[in-house]
Amino acid sequence: MAEFTYGPVELILVGFEGERPGPEIVQAFEEVIDSGAVRLLDLLFVTKSPEGDLEVLELEDAGDAIGFGELVLEATGLASVDDVEELAADIPAGSSAALLVVELVWAKSLASKLAAGRGAVISTERIPAPVVNEVLALIAE
Repeated sequence: MAEFTYGPVELILVGFEGERPGPEIVQAFEEVIDSGAVRLLDLLFVTKSPEGDLEVLELEDAGDAIGFGELVLEATGLASVDDVEELAADIPAGSSAALLVVELVWAKSLASKLAAGRGAVISTERIPAPVVNEVLALIAE
């Protein structure tokens, strides 16, 4: 069986007002990481000025100010400049976002077994939680 060091990786862009996430957002990140469901590989902070200019900060440059001073990243450098620029198009001018690069730990074993069996994930699509909850609430009515 193919034994992977890392499972599938996902880029997640989380938007927030101002230049830094509030304590609730920091706590939400910490809870997900501490749960073991994902492993945080890289974390960038992106601010878009009202004029549309981007400022990108690595965790090591912004971590203490944001509240992530003790956070250790597993493998930095997976998010490229192209990734940041492409995803930053979704950030409204005058606001900011955190770009999390997370390993889907739960899927590591599945990926290894698929590779060993000469299978592969052909496509994935995420349905955002608000959409799932809205649709299921309508169905339940």
